[in-house]
Amino acid sequence: MKVTVRGRTESFRTVTFDATANSVRLIEQRLLPHEFKIIGTRNYRETARAISDMVVRGAGAIGAAAAYGLAQGALAFRGGEVRKFSAHMETVFQTLAGARPTAVDPVNAMNGVRREMARGGTVAEQQALAVAAAEEFANEDVRHCAEIGRHGARLIRDGMNVLTHCNAGWLAFVDIGTATAPLYAAQEQGKRFHVFCDETRPRLQGASLTAWELAEQKIPHHIIADNAAGHLMQRGEIDLVIVGSDRVLGRTGEVANKIGTYTKAVLAARHRIPFYVAIPLSTIDWKLKRGGDIPIEERRQEEVLGAWGVPANPQGGAGRPRGARRVYVRVANAMSPARNPGFDVTPAELITGIITPAGIFKPGELWRQRHRLGGGDGAPQK
Repeated sequence: MKVTVRGRTESFRTVTFDATANSVRLIEQRLLPHEFKIIGTRNYRETARAISDMVVRGAGAIGAAAAYGLAQGALAFRGGEVRKFSAHMETVFQTLAGARPTAVDPVNAMNGVRREMARGGTVAEQQALAVAAAEEFANEDVRHCAEIGRHGARLIRDGMNVLTHCNAGWLAFVDIGTATAPLYAAQEQGKRFHVFCDETRPRLQGASLTAWELAEQKIPHHIIADNAAGHLMQRGEIDLVIVGSDRVLGRTGEVANKIGTYTKAVLAARHRIPFYVAIPLSTIDWKLKRGGDIPIEERRQEEVLGAWGVPANPQGGAGRPRGARRVYVRVANAMSPARNPGFDVTPAELITGIITPAGIFKPGELWRQRHRLGGGDGAPQK
């Protein structure tokens, strides 16, 4: 997507790879919307930390970061002994896989890279195959998002109010995004609509990231407090909900997504508002049998007890004060602890449809369509 930085508009991807420097290049998303900055990780362990610390976040983006991180780990190996290389790569894989356990995209992405690497007979061949396969995963992520936009745009009609939750935009993928893809495609078709962005406590990805994307794209929108969505639905001010996902179970159609998604699905069902989930194929888990088996990440309590931001502009302007730095402000009672589950699971019966690169499906149709959706034989997890 295009970003205007210091008066210049350029196209960027969320995640790229510099093979010459063996560095994964990432948009530092924790600084947005106040500062746009690209950083580079020096090794696969730094890439894993960038994923766990949410320098990069979002299903497709961390999938690409993990794929590139695997290639990064491969290129860092010195020597030609295949057995030692294989042991090294297992360490790289486990390190990256453990960075964000709820999302399935990193594991799916790295498994794809490893299948390609297995075609090589020498260390050098496997290293080259790893880089090529990681690049292909990133490119496929972009293609998938474009197809999601093509299929999902028909859901959006002139005059609609659309609710989003968290950020499943281009910042959460390599480009374009999933939940935002139908919005961007509908905008290109000349449709007029309005978006309500849930702020998405506690990390505020809706307020800081989705809203920033929509502003850059010049799509009309308002940020709302998470708890305001029910009120707007009750008043008939929301016509459609589109969210992303970090894991969709192919067997059941259950959806794991940012905490609060389940709440919005319940509210949408109560008010008979269509509720759609937009995903690339890498987000589908064909192995797990039930949503209760999805590992739910518990994050640091400080995210709930306070917030990061920059001081308000003393002149009252909209821009960031020159020289202002991000600061953490404690807002909760100093003696109180907090719980911070990062995700929840939405049952299939609350979901109207799942928007994929292959079309829009009812949750219960995924398993029957698994060959079409890249699920193979769907062998159960051991």
